Amino acid sequence: MSIPTLTLYGIPNCDTVRRARAWLTARGVPHEFHDFKKHGVPAERLQRWLDGPGADRLLNRRGTTWRTLDAATQARAADAAGIATLLREHPSLIRRPVVEWPDGTTTVGFDEADWNQRLASAIP
Repeated sequence: MSIPTLTLYGIPNCDTVRRARAWLTARGVPHEFHDFKKHGVPAERLQRWLDGPGADRLLNRRGTTWRTLDAATQARAADAAGIATLLREHPSLIRRPVVEWPDGTTTVGFDEADWNQRLASAIP
């Protein structure tokens, strides 16, 4: 069984990212991990995610980082351009994990049922 490598983006201390990485490892799924804290968010990737899953899907309004922002900064998230700027300035506002699948699609968050389906279709 040969599964193409996927790329998982996030931060290592995020519980959801840890769960997702453990899930992939337990199933022998090859993956690369891109740490937002160490390597930042590549501008071209962020734009691809904004064009794909979308700004509202990427912005985590429930996390600690969002809650610590003042009202004026939060108000900048009124449109896609404002959200893009906030995500560049505060990578921890990105809902995690972001996964770029071998088929070219991108998902945000860990959905075990969806991931099982994606893996089943990726195995030749």
